[in-house]
Amino acid sequence: MANQGEAESTFFEKERDKLAREITAGFEDLLSSTNGLNRKLEEVLGMTKEYDTIASLWSSFTDLMKQQPEPDASDERQGLPGTGGHIVGPTR
Repeated sequence: MANQGEAESTFFEKERDKLAREITAGFEDLLSSTNGLNRKLEEVLGMTKEYDTIASLWSSFTDLMKQQPEPDASDERQGLPGTGGHIVGPTR
């Protein structure tokens, strides 16, 4: 009977060790995936900062254009020759 008890405990220990290895492998995979996710999040945050810079540049350009006075209708030209917008006709 002692041999049978030792065989059962040996089976139990083998199964325990097997499960412990599977759990360890699972945690290693989880850690690897989490590290990959962190790298991607850092990339996204870096890109967001770049877009903030571009957005502020366009915002200042838009504000500058809003400050420009509107051209008078009398100063309006018909277009530039060679661009397809030039209309040949009597002058005003």
